[in-house]
Amino acid sequence: MAVPIPNLTTLSTATVKPTVIFTTPPNYAARLSDLLTLKGHNPLWCPTITTSPTPQSLFLHLSPSSLSLFSAVAFPSRASITSFSLAATSLRKPLLPSHGPTFILAALGKDSELIDTPFISQICSNLQRIKIIVPPVATPSSLALSLGEGCSRKVLCPVPKVIGLNEPPVVPDFLNDLKNGGWFPVRVDAYETRWLGPDCVKEMLKKGQEEKENELYAIVFTSSGEVEGLLKSLKEFGWDWGMVRRRWPRLVVAAHGPVTAAGAERLGVDVDVVSSDFSSFQGVVDALDVHFKALGE
Repeated sequence: MAVPIPNLTTLSTATVKPTVIFTTPPNYAARLSDLLTLKGHNPLWCPTITTSPTPQSLFLHLSPSSLSLFSAVAFPSRASITSFSLAATSLRKPLLPSHGPTFILAALGKDSELIDTPFISQICSNLQRIKIIVPPVATPSSLALSLGEGCSRKVLCPVPKVIGLNEPPVVPDFLNDLKNGGWFPVRVDAYETRWLGPDCVKEMLKKGQEEKENELYAIVFTSSGEVEGLLKSLKEFGWDWGMVRRRWPRLVVAAHGPVTAAGAERLGVDVDVVSSDFSSFQGVVDALDVHFKALGE
């Protein structure tokens, strides 16, 4: 049964702690919630997707004889690093011999902090053989560009398998960018991204049923998968994005970087705020704060 749209109300500007919905998966939730709280917001977590590692999918590629055929591993997300690490922990170490050509590990922004000395030591006992690359711009296309000319070398790409949603173009585009750079990318579905079902919008819609003036100020998306998950869940309740906009005409939609923003727009969700610094969630929280201050909220 469709959830009725209540009468429109005017958003109170006197609210001390405006509610900010965020839809990030569980593995990112605490970090983003803490950042929003520090800015004086009331975080409302409504995850629309979840990620879970499938390290066994990497076993075939991480044996010493197999990994030696690669020149690099390109990690497009934090979850891909986690799954790789879990797989490496289950295998005989080190994964590479101490001598050989430089081996590249490439990651985005704050995700690269996971590639620390213990992580590298699982791969090779000779730390000097490993080169870490972090592109100045935290996007998959920049990650591919930062690897330089591939010269037909193989690069391992631990990426997500999307279940219950359409795969966004970001992964195919990333693999194509590597190919265009002369690399031979080997895709491995190293973790799963799943839709969490219709109940993930329940708390959000509950706000729309309150008789008092609501306190909903913003919604933060950190991936296009979260956007599609939200839209799919809204549909299950008889809502669409237009109904959300009519219910909360002053709702601010914030996106963690241009890739997420482009994905949201592609799905029909208009974006008001895009972080210019998207190496970490601090960027989108700061951008949202600047936007609120400009509005005098």
